[in-house]
Amino acid sequence: MIELRKIFYSYPSGQKVLKGLDFEVTESEKVGVVGANGSGKTTLLHTMMGLIKPTEGEVELFGANCTNEGDFRDARKRMGFVFQNADDQLFCPTVAEDIAFGPRNLGLDSHEAHHLVHEVMDLLEIGHLEARITHQLSGGEKRLVAIATVLAMKPEILILDEPTTGLDAVTEERVAGILNDHVNTCIVVSHDRSFLDKTVSRIVHLEDGIIK
Repeated sequence: MIELRKIFYSYPSGQKVLKGLDFEVTESEKVGVVGANGSGKTTLLHTMMGLIKPTEGEVELFGANCTNEGDFRDARKRMGFVFQNADDQLFCPTVAEDIAFGPRNLGLDSHEAHHLVHEVMDLLEIGHLEARITHQLSGGEKRLVAIATVLAMKPEILILDEPTTGLDAVTEERVAGILNDHVNTCIVVSHDRSFLDKTVSRIVHLEDGIIK
């Protein structure tokens, strides 16, 4: 589903982050990515989503080589990305509107979107947040809503950047249950090894710009 080949990327300062990285994920895999702060984990995710362009290398998504924004735009319809900072993902006035935004953009009518919003809120047990103003939520609540906005898109692969940030132990278990029971393929970047041990089938290490 995702294959990165010989990916190089440097920050504008000239600092090299990814140094010939190879990485692939096949259907039904659940992969955890670990590494030290600053090792390039978020950069790796942004590269596969087409949010940044590698200096060198190839990004192949769902069997197609992606070289321009149009290629990535098509692939993103099949991918769900939960950002590290939930505030980067939430911009509508209320929780229900945020969750409905993606499905409506995919062409669902208001009735279909309403049904899907409630389906996802029930799944994450956040129905009580439906009418809340998004920017007034706690950090953990924002995280759950961000995950809900992505699940509502019915992605073929779910990509999460530090999904347990701001979550208490009970909510973390709830998210782990969602990944185990309702997600077929995912990539999870996390410092929380206990969470990864509960949710992924293999763990890779990003070190010195490559996967080890």
